Amino acid sequence: MDIVLEVFDTFLFDRLYATALPVSGPANRSHVVNGATATFSSMREVATAVHPSTQLWKLEPSEYAFMSTWPRDNIWRQTLSLYLITWLFGLVVYFICATLSYYFVFDHATFTHPKYLKNQVALEIKQASVALPVMAVFTVPFFVGEVRGYAKLYDAPADAPFWLYNIFQFPFFICFTDFFIYWIHRGLHHPRVYKTLHKPHHKWIMPTPYASHAFHPLDGFAQSVPYHVFPFFFPLNKVAYVVLFAFINIWTVFIHDGEYVANSSIINGAACHTMHHLYFNYNYGQFTTLWDRFGGSYRKPNEELFRQESKMSKQEWERQCREMETVQREVEGDDDRDYGDEARRLQKKFS
Repeated sequence: MDIVLEVFDTFLFDRLYATALPVSGPANRSHVVNGATATFSSMREVATAVHPSTQLWKLEPSEYAFMSTWPRDNIWRQTLSLYLITWLFGLVVYFICATLSYYFVFDHATFTHPKYLKNQVALEIKQASVALPVMAVFTVPFFVGEVRGYAKLYDAPADAPFWLYNIFQFPFFICFTDFFIYWIHRGLHHPRVYKTLHKPHHKWIMPTPYASHAFHPLDGFAQSVPYHVFPFFFPLNKVAYVVLFAFINIWTVFIHDGEYVANSSIINGAACHTMHHLYFNYNYGQFTTLWDRFGGSYRKPNEELFRQESKMSKQEWERQCREMETVQREVEGDDDRDYGDEARRLQKKFS
């Protein structure tokens, strides 16, 4: 995350902190430490060092980098900056990915599904907008630890434990996080915690891409913990970390877009995740079906979902609703969702 922080410092935060918390005397560039590493930059003895976050490129700091009483290596500045990045930049990424998917991938015929909620998109966006700043509070300590050199992030490919690890780290990260997210997600379906923490995400029986981040904050954070824990236990390239962070956000939108492309017994794509939203107790995995198969919770998506003429048919919807309502009563009791007159009007219009 120090790469991302350096970019924001260079182009935004240096000037903001220099304006809000200016030094009393003239700026002093003598604290620049050329070639310092992330770990070295976190040492208290050189708390005012300005250092490159990576050897792959160099961003020249402007004069504003030396004009604040909170230099770049100040832990409070790092914490505040990383919180703003996690919250606001995370919100921007969410809106960009979800909006692109909504307009170019998502099947808008879903609006006519009997279980599509009144004002659903607005409700999904509201839930995500409330959740993200709270999730950021719990996430930032991991990012601060990474920036201050406590994680096993490495810069150059030559710094890997062995050269092939530069390739191996990607499937390793996916397998590690898929395993733990499966069990965390399954645990969130335990009756003692489901209604409080996980039901807000299951409000969306037929989700849109905007449902991807529409969690209870603690639910969203809990399922993200494996991503943040990984680099504290295993080496991970800095650039790979940023790439994987972007991939995770795109994947989370992808499995909520309702476009059932991956008819795979291995990949836990949108069709598998639709089964989860419809029938609750199946397909807890994030990327693969492996742990669902191991845990006896895998449900193969209905073949009708992969045929355009049948996936939005009235007959298929009625079958889905009958089974969904049976399972929903077992899991939640009375259904307090508001399908509303607007949804019924849309259903009548497009049927």
